[in-house]
Amino acid sequence: MTLILVGVGSGGCSLSRTESAFAKMGERDSTGALGLVAGGPAPTEGDLAFARNAASDVLTKGDKDSSQPWENPETGARGSVTPLAEAYSSEGRTCRDFLASYVNGRSENWLQGAACQSSQGRWEIHSLKPWRRG
Repeated sequence: MTLILVGVGSGGCSLSRTESAFAKMGERDSTGALGLVAGGPAPTEGDLAFARNAASDVLTKGDKDSSQPWENPETGARGSVTPLAEAYSSEGRTCRDFLASYVNGRSENWLQGAACQSSQGRWEIHSLKPWRRG
């Protein structure tokens, strides 16, 4: 799984911070937008809560090449979260983009997200939506 995430993160498709809506901190994606995940069931709010917690945990660790697994025991959905690239500054805060896998049954999809560090040091997820190849 980690090798796939590294390959996706370093492949020919890039995620541009300046033009990508997911990196703009003023925009928050609703769960309804995640209903567009192709090829399987959409993540539940519970699934998203587990994925967000995993994202916050892995970003807090700050390791360059780390991944954090997550699983929702109620739905059986699972995945992992891997930070992409280095941290950057947005609106005076330290931010970072990440990619999350979402596996439910035989269906596997990818979500892209952005998070910024709060003044208390906790990473806050600002967007999480279906990943689109660049």
